[in-house]
Amino acid sequence: MECQWKPDEQGLQQILQLLKESQSPDTTTQRSVQQRLEQLNQYPDFNNYLIFVLTKLKSEDEPTRSLSGLILKNNVKAHYHNFPNGVSEFIKSECLQNIGDPSPLIRATVGILITTIASKGELQNWPELLPKLCLLLDSEDYNTCEGAFGALQKICEDSAEILDSDMLDRPLNIMIPKFLQFFKHSSPKIRSHAIACVNQFIISRTQALMLHIDPFIENLFALATDEEPEVRKNVCRALVMLLEVRLDRLLPHMHNIVEYMLQRTQDQDENVALEACEFWLTLAEQPVCKEVLCGHLSQLTPVLVNGMKYSEIDIILLKGDIEEDEAIPDNDQDIRPRFHRSRTVAQQHEGDGIEEEEDEDDELDDDDDTISDWNLRKCSAAALDVLANVFRDDLLLHILPLLKELLFHPEWVVKESGILVLGAIAEGCMQGMIPYLPELIPHLVQCLSDKKALVRSITCWTLSRYAHWVVSQPPDTYLKPLMTELLKRILDSNKRVQEAACSAFATLEEEACTELVPYLAFILDTLVFAFNKYQHKNLLILYDAIGTLADSVGHHLNKPEYIQMLMPPLIQKWNQLKDEDKDLFPLLECLSSVATALQSGFLPYCEPVYQRCVNLVQKTLAQAMLHQSQPDQYEAPDKDFMIVALDLLSGLAEGLGGTIEQLVARSNILTLMYQCMQDKMPEVRQSSFALLGDLTKACFQHVKPCIADFMPILGTNLNPELISVCNNATWAIGEISIQMGPEMQPYIAMVLHQLVEIINRPNTPKTLLENTAITIGRLGYVCPQEVAPMLQQFIRPWCTSLRNIRDNEEKDSAFRGICTMISVNPGGVVQDFIFFCDAVASWVNPKDDLRDMFYKILHGFKNQFPQHCLVTGDTCYERL
Repeated sequence: MECQWKPDEQGLQQILQLLKESQSPDTTTQRSVQQRLEQLNQYPDFNNYLIFVLTKLKSEDEPTRSLSGLILKNNVKAHYHNFPNGVSEFIKSECLQNIGDPSPLIRATVGILITTIASKGELQNWPELLPKLCLLLDSEDYNTCEGAFGALQKICEDSAEILDSDMLDRPLNIMIPKFLQFFKHSSPKIRSHAIACVNQFIISRTQALMLHIDPFIENLFALATDEEPEVRKNVCRALVMLLEVRLDRLLPHMHNIVEYMLQRTQDQDENVALEACEFWLTLAEQPVCKEVLCGHLSQLTPVLVNGMKYSEIDIILLKGDIEEDEAIPDNDQDIRPRFHRSRTVAQQHEGDGIEEEEDEDDELDDDDDTISDWNLRKCSAAALDVLANVFRDDLLLHILPLLKELLFHPEWVVKESGILVLGAIAEGCMQGMIPYLPELIPHLVQCLSDKKALVRSITCWTLSRYAHWVVSQPPDTYLKPLMTELLKRILDSNKRVQEAACSAFATLEEEACTELVPYLAFILDTLVFAFNKYQHKNLLILYDAIGTLADSVGHHLNKPEYIQMLMPPLIQKWNQLKDEDKDLFPLLECLSSVATALQSGFLPYCEPVYQRCVNLVQKTLAQAMLHQSQPDQYEAPDKDFMIVALDLLSGLAEGLGGTIEQLVARSNILTLMYQCMQDKMPEVRQSSFALLGDLTKACFQHVKPCIADFMPILGTNLNPELISVCNNATWAIGEISIQMGPEMQPYIAMVLHQLVEIINRPNTPKTLLENTAITIGRLGYVCPQEVAPMLQQFIRPWCTSLRNIRDNEEKDSAFRGICTMISVNPGGVVQDFIFFCDAVASWVNPKDDLRDMFYKILHGFKNQFPQHCLVTGDTCYERL
C-alpha cells in the first residue's frame, strides 16, 4: 500500500529548489532555508518527499540526493516518534530496496539513515532489518554486498550493546561467524568492513566473539600484509584491543606480533602507522611488557624516535614557517574549553608542599596543542614515555647513541625531535640521565634562542620536565640562567613559544617555590608586560602562570611594590569581562590564588571582587530554578560560573581571615551556600563545603546560626564514592567542631558512624583518610564522651593515616582529641597500642602541654600493661 505513494510535482520542485539553495555559501540564504525546512516539518508526508529524492530521483545530481537523505536523517533523529506509520514504513522499505545503489555516496547515505532509524530504538520494531542485511551480503552484485556491509558496520558501531543483549534474541551468534567468512573476500573494501564489524565487539568481550576467538585471530594473521591500508589499519586496531582483553590468546604468537607491529609502525600509510603505534602504549600497561619487549628494544627505540619527527603535513598545519605571529588575533574556535578543577582541601606532608591526589597529566599533550588531533608524533612520544617508565635506565643504552646524533643535527626538524625525545624520557630515565644533565641543560637553555619557533617551543617543554633537578642544584648554576631565558621566551614574538614558555614557567614555579623570591620583581615585570602583548588564548595561560606564582611564593608576594605591579592589570581585565564570559574562569582561579597569597594586601580590592562572586552564584542559582520550572523556555545555566565563584570566595576567606566578616554580614552568602550545598552537581557541593569550612574559620559568628540546617546536609554527603565532595564535607565538619566545642554534642550521631566506616574502607585515597582522621580526632576533642566508646573501631587506621603529615594546628587538635579519648576509654587502645606509639613518634615538635599528654598516656600504659610496652614505649620516650 505505502509503496503506491506518489509525490505532487509542484511540491517536489519546491523541495528540489530548497535543496539547491541550501548548498549556497551565503549565510542569509542558509538561514531562510533552515526556517522553511522547519515549516515543512509540519506536513506529515514531507519526509516521503525526502526519501523519494534520495532513492527514486535518479535524474538529480548525487550531492542533492545525498543532502535530501541527510536532512531526513536529522528529522529521524529529532521527530521519528511523531512520523505517521505509513511514512516510517515507506522510508524503511525504500532504504532496504536501495542499499545497493550504484553510487557509493548514495549507498553510504542510505546506510546512515538505516543506522539512525535503528538507534531510535527501532531495532526491536524492525525485525526484518538484520536478517535482510545479512542475506544481502551474499548477493552476487558488489554494490549490494558493499552497501549492506556499510550499513551493518554503522549499526555495529551505534548499537553494539543492544546487539549483544537478550532483547533481540542474540543475533550476533549468527552475525559474527558470518562476518568472519568475509575476511577472505576478494574486495579490499569488503574485507575492511568485515574486520571493522567484528572489532566493535572485542573490548566488551562479547560472548559470541569469544566463542570464535581462535578463528578470528587466525584470520587476522592471514590479512596481516594485505595490500589495502584500511585493512591493515583494522588488523592493527584489532590486535591492540585483543592485547587488552585476550592477552592469553596472543601470548603464544607474541614474538611474531611484535615483529609485525614494528613493521607496521613504519607503514607508508600514516593512519596504519598510528594504529600500530598504539600497540606499544597498550603493551606498556601490561605486566608482561618487560619480558615481551626486552629482546626488541634495540629495534623498537629507533622506530619510535623516528616517528617523533614532524611530518611535512604537520609543519604546514602548524604554520611552522611563520616565525612571528604575535600580532595576529586568535580565532576563538582554536581555544580549547577550560575545565575548572574545584577546590579540594588537603593536608601538608613532611618535606613537600600540598600533595595532589591525582597526578595531573602534563604528559605529551603540551608540545603541539594546536593540532590537538592525535598523530604519529604524539603517539610515538607517549609510547616512549611509558616505556621509559617500564624499562627505566635500561632504555638509555638504546636512546643515548641516537640522542647524540639528534641533538646537534644541522636540520632543525631532526634536532627538534631529539629535544622531544629528551623530554619524553625525563620521568622514566631521570636517574640515568643525571650524569649528562650538567652538559645538557646549558645546551637546552641555548636552544631556547634557536631561530626556529618550533625548536624554541619544544625546548620550553623539555626543560620543564627536568625542572625538579634544576631546582635541586645551587640556584646560580642552572635555575637563574634557565629562568632568565624562559622569561624572554614568555615575551617571544611567536604565540606558540609564548604558550609553551608560560606553561613551562608554571611548572618551574611549582618546583622552585620560595627559591623564586629573590627574583620576584624581575618575574612580575615580565608577566605584567605580557598582559599587554598577548592575544586571547595565551592570556588564559598567563593567568595560570600568575596564579601558580602566587601559590608558590605565598605571603612573599605581599609587598606594596609587587601589589602595585600585579593588581592593576588583573583588576582592569576583571572589569572588562562580562558575567557570562568564560574567560572569567581562569581569571577567578588566578585571583583566588593571589588573594590567598596577598592576605591583607588584597583588602583594597576585596569588596568589588566579593560582591561579584556573590552575584555570580545568585544569578546561576536563579537561572537553574527557572530552567527547572520551565525547561522549554529557559536553558540550563553553566554551573562552572558558580563553582569558580565559590572557590574564589574560599580564597578570599582564607586570605583575609576575620577581615571578611563585614562583607559576609552585608550579603546573603549563607542562604546561597545552603542552596549550593544541596545542588545536584557534585562539584557545586564540593566547592560549597570548602567555602563553609573557610567561613567557619574566618567568621564563625555568622555561620553558627545556620549549623542546625547545615549539619544534616554534611552528614548525607559523607559518601566516599564521591571522593572530593566527601573530603571537603569531612574537613568542614572538623572545622565546625573546633568552633562549636561541647555544643557539637547533638550532631555527633549524624556523622560519626559514616566517618568510622570511611577510615576503615580499603583503598580510600590518602587525602580523604587524613581529613577523616583529623575530623574524628577533633570530634573526640570537643565531645570525648560521645566518641571515645568507638575508639577500638578506628584507632589503628587513625594512627597509620596521621603518621606522615606535618606538625600543624589540625594535627595538634586531632592528637589532643585522641589523648582525651584514651583517658576516657583506655581499654579501646590496648590492642593497638604499638600503633599509637608509632603515631606519637611522628611528631617533630609538639607543644609542651601536648607533650605532657603523650607522656602521661605512655607512662600510664607502661605501669598498667607492661607486656604491651616492652618494645614500643621506650622508642616513644626517646622521641619525647
